[in-house]
Amino acid sequence: MRKDFAHALMRKACDMRKENARLFLEQAGDFIDVFQCADDLAMQNSPFMSLPMYREFIKPYQAELFGYIKSMTQAKFYYHSCGAVTSLLDDLVEVGVDILNPIQVSATGMETDKLKERFGKHLSFWGGIDTFDVLPNGSVEDVRKEVAKRIGDLAPGGGYILGSIHNMQSDVFPENVIAMLEAAVEFGQYSMA
Repeated sequence: MRKDFAHALMRKACDMRKENARLFLEQAGDFIDVFQCADDLAMQNSPFMSLPMYREFIKPYQAELFGYIKSMTQAKFYYHSCGAVTSLLDDLVEVGVDILNPIQVSATGMETDKLKERFGKHLSFWGGIDTFDVLPNGSVEDVRKEVAKRIGDLAPGGGYILGSIHNMQSDVFPENVIAMLEAAVEFGQYSMA
């Protein structure tokens, strides 16, 4: 693909997304706490593209779009990308991401203790409860341990919103959903210090 074509495509997409955001934020910008944007940038083991490619073809348009959105609302900026996004997180913080979702813990480099240590001063984390293995295949006790681990890793000092990595599917037993919620209440009482 020619670079000029790629930039023209990204320019068009950015302009369209800015217009959609404008229409929404002119009406609701003062009334919302979180604004969500979603672009999956990674697969299970790595980003979809190299870091130089991301920085040339994606990041400038994200910076423009996210900056535009932040100029129209005081809401925190929530960004959803599945997969192994760790190598992109410095860039995402730089372009204005406040909250990262879904924290796909089964992906390479997405260890929650390391994410909190490295990015916890710049990002809040939303998600982290494994929907690939633990929720559909684990026991109630496995779910409790998963919730306790994610809260233990991501909650100290604040900035963690517990949730499943992605939408729970029909293979998740109701007992495990209940166990997740009960464990969130049990283990979710933590010091903000």
